[in-house]
Amino acid sequence: MIQHSTTCLRWQNRINTKFSTRSDEYNSRIKALFTTLLVFTMPAWAANDIAQITLGKALFSKAAVPACAICHTLKDAGSVGTIGPALDELRPESARVLQALRNGIGQMPAYSGQLSDQEMAAIAAYVAKASGAAKP
Repeated sequence: MIQHSTTCLRWQNRINTKFSTRSDEYNSRIKALFTTLLVFTMPAWAANDIAQITLGKALFSKAAVPACAICHTLKDAGSVGTIGPALDELRPESARVLQALRNGIGQMPAYSGQLSDQEMAAIAAYVAKASGAAKP
């Protein structure tokens, strides 16, 4: 959700820059239009983020077999595994987690045969956010 708010601000800054050479009335109308569009679409983005993070946490904690929480420590999930790295310390980006889920790494098995791409992406997003790697 925070990431999408940052995206909205970036777009608003682009709009401000792009239309700085136009008339004030034109600029006001265009800015109002884009701001309205962003405001009405942002709740859908936020709902999708919350749903994805919730799914990722459930998969991380229990639903994936074996559950990630068995091997990894992640404070948000209440897990204290000692086989894999402590994710709160490692703070992996979602792309790194997704790669590990797809291909396996070290003792960690690959989950590509068990989980869908959407489920693996949800775990990756959750781990990145919960460990503090996801940028606000």
